[in-house]
Amino acid sequence: MPVETYRQRPIQEVRAVCSAMTTTRRELVRLTGIAGDSVSKRGSRAINADAVATWTDPTSGRAAFVVADGVGDHLPAARAARAAATVAAREAARGGDAAEGILAAQRHLLREFPEPKADSALVVAVLPTTDRDDAPADIAWVGDCRAYRWNGRTLHQITTDHTLAEYLRLRGRYAAPRTHHIITTTVRTVRPDQIGRAATGSSNGRLLLSTDGVHKPLGIAAIKAALACGESAQATADGLVELALHSGGRDNASAFVIDRR
Repeated sequence: MPVETYRQRPIQEVRAVCSAMTTTRRELVRLTGIAGDSVSKRGSRAINADAVATWTDPTSGRAAFVVADGVGDHLPAARAARAAATVAAREAARGGDAAEGILAAQRHLLREFPEPKADSALVVAVLPTTDRDDAPADIAWVGDCRAYRWNGRTLHQITTDHTLAEYLRLRGRYAAPRTHHIITTTVRTVRPDQIGRAATGSSNGRLLLSTDGVHKPLGIAAIKAALACGESAQATADGLVELALHSGGRDNASAFVIDRR
């Protein structure tokens, strides 16, 4: 179904779809005050080069969540995404710095994967310790993976895509459709000053981390409806991925939904 046709669907239909989905792949995280669930599914690609990871530091209690999108439809991209997601989650949770998690993942890729095509985009979210109930969450990203926050009233897109299209748009120039899929930063190539960084006003509420296979087919209205429909993190992640794949999406689709109460 073309994206334009889907976006004309009533919000009630979106809510109905997000409450009845086939479960694909789950990683259930139960932490004090935090419930998270991720789903990753292959689209029309030969390989699912997306990856998800989470890590809780046993000393500090900080939790980090990552969604990664391998660059390309081949095994090196898939391996790079898995490795980058795991290292970024572990190091970000240890130090409490999402950007430092990306730099640690970069060092790992350059050391362990000599092939230049073993590369990935990703987004990292670090939630504070449980004794800091309403402290900000730390967000960092490269490429076009995104982070959203739903606070019960408003959906906020925290990240800004590192794509050629966004680069041209900011300079008032025309961006052809294909430029939306050309990323300008990756784990392997990014400089420290190029890493996207942001912080949420509060860590409470609902976070969504997603690859472009989820957010690009759906658009902001559908994502808001899914996050607001009252389903569990598990059902919401399932719903977003399935909805993206049934709404014209051809790319691999991965979503990580994290609730902090």
